[in-house]
Amino acid sequence: MTTVEPIRNLKDIKKVENILAQQSQRNLLIFTIGTNCGLRISDILALNVGDVKGKTHIQIIEKKTGKFKRIPINTKLRPMFNEFTKGKKEEEPLFTSIFKNRMERVATYYIIRSACEKANIKAKIGTHTLRKTFGYHHYKRFKDVAMLQKMFNHSSPQTTLRYIGIEQDQIDESFSKFIL
Repeated sequence: MTTVEPIRNLKDIKKVENILAQQSQRNLLIFTIGTNCGLRISDILALNVGDVKGKTHIQIIEKKTGKFKRIPINTKLRPMFNEFTKGKKEEEPLFTSIFKNRMERVATYYIIRSACEKANIKAKIGTHTLRKTFGYHHYKRFKDVAMLQKMFNHSSPQTTLRYIGIEQDQIDESFSKFIL
């Protein structure tokens, strides 16, 4: 399995958002949840309308870990959820395909990868890129690896730093500044 990378440049994130916004509200919302909440794609695609409609928090049991997670819905996501859920029943899947089935991981992978290619992003991209992008930028903003470790349920700070690509960035920077 190829390890994917975060989108490190904020301008690249905006480019991808613009590309996805031109495609559909659904595609943009999937990307925005991933980059703003750090949820795994399996947990994003499992959401129903009732999980977000009129809510202040997303509350889920993570598919991978079986652990309860509660995430505040931020000011960027709230109006997107309000618009996207208008007229939808609470028991409906939040994200559906053109055939009205729940969106699948593979379809989402192609949507994300294609948008990143159009944005000329050279990183290794996959659906997990969204979660790693959240982690990378959260760390860059707050420098709180312990909080991020807790959010991701990682066993150590080193795991978290390696996961979001910070460890390698630090190693590369150290090498580039070391000249004899």
